[in-house]
Amino acid sequence: MEENIIPHNFKINKEKRASLKNHKSVLLWFTGLSGSGKSTIANAVEQKLYTNKIHTYTLDGDNVRKGLNNDLSFAPEDRTENIRRIAETASLFIDAGIVVLAAFVSPYKKDRESVRKTVKDVNFVEIFIDTPIEECEKRDVKGLYKKARKGLIKDFTGINAPYEAPENPDIRIDTTETTIDEAVDNIIKKIQPKLEL
Repeated sequence: MEENIIPHNFKINKEKRASLKNHKSVLLWFTGLSGSGKSTIANAVEQKLYTNKIHTYTLDGDNVRKGLNNDLSFAPEDRTENIRRIAETASLFIDAGIVVLAAFVSPYKKDRESVRKTVKDVNFVEIFIDTPIEECEKRDVKGLYKKARKGLIKDFTGINAPYEAPENPDIRIDTTETTIDEAVDNIIKKIQPKLEL
């Protein structure tokens, strides 16, 4: 079957799309525990990019699992497939000239490395929202930690499933020490060179 799949070479490519939009595309990958602030910070970064006329799209864990990945569980193999599909989707957006903001727990190092390979290293920025689990549990905005502690949710990252923290993220944000505005400024400053044509 593989030998019958022959990609078509289109005349309009990533570079031409970037030129039209007046900026390069990149994937901002927000990883961290549930409740760490990934989606909140990604949302604030997207708003700032939007005001600077940067074309963006956000992929968020819960939103993607309601649609594209609604057939997947939270078992380790399904988590890997979840991230694989997101990486392929992000790669398409990057080719379209869009800055992609992806907010996913993505607990396994090998899966995050796979994303980096799929979109190519130059297009990948790993942002570790390094909020301690005690703080995440204190926030528990969705009530998930409480359910996990009661045994109502299995394979919940940080409680009964592992989280492999990034060792050398491109950007590290501890939300117990950094405000949202400070986090946004830090991220924008660091990604600016990647956006310039």
